[in-house]
Amino acid sequence: MAVLSALESGPASLSRLVRVTGLSRPTAHRLAVALERHRMVARDSQGNFTLGPRLEELSGAGGADRLLSIAQPVLVQLRDLTGESAQLYRRQDDVRVCVAAAERSSGLRDTVPVGSELPMTAGSAAQILLAWEDSDRIRRGLRGSHFDATTLAQVRRRRWAQSVGEREQGVASVSAPVTGPGGKAIAAVSVSGPIERLTRSPGRLHAQAVVSAAERISERLRLD
Repeated sequence: MAVLSALESGPASLSRLVRVTGLSRPTAHRLAVALERHRMVARDSQGNFTLGPRLEELSGAGGADRLLSIAQPVLVQLRDLTGESAQLYRRQDDVRVCVAAAERSSGLRDTVPVGSELPMTAGSAAQILLAWEDSDRIRRGLRGSHFDATTLAQVRRRRWAQSVGEREQGVASVSAPVTGPGGKAIAAVSVSGPIERLTRSPGRLHAQAVVSAAERISERLRLD
């Protein structure tokens, strides 16, 4: 905890950790490296220690109930606006989990039950949840994926992703990020349905609506 508290004010060299914590140099180094293995601590481009991504993930999990209560009515509105099923996904290790959904009531639809675990290697929501990760996690996440680094760069620039037949043949989707502190994607809002309705350019039809829904959820999270 002394090491994590020392990093709260920003990146720190090993010498600074020793000075702030009062720990011996070998002990400070051993603890920082152990925390790094568990992703509680990371390193910046200069090799300084920083707070790691696992802390934000744990914080996000702690606020999951609040996220769901805010997101559910927005998903219903998104479904009604687009006429397609709407979902909210969170990342858990190497999968993404559907944590909330608003299903199309009739006709051909893409049904993703709440609790479903889907791969992080395919689909527009997977692109969103990977695009704002650190470079090492992106590099690992791209192994065996249906998209590449260029695709993720485009996703970050336009702030939405689309997929056509990536996860499941005949299904298309559009997703956008729900953002937390620092602008990182903590969840992905999606609409999905058959290619016959969404076409092979689903973003052209629904990107604006999905981005707007994700931004409303993000804003409510910051304000509440």
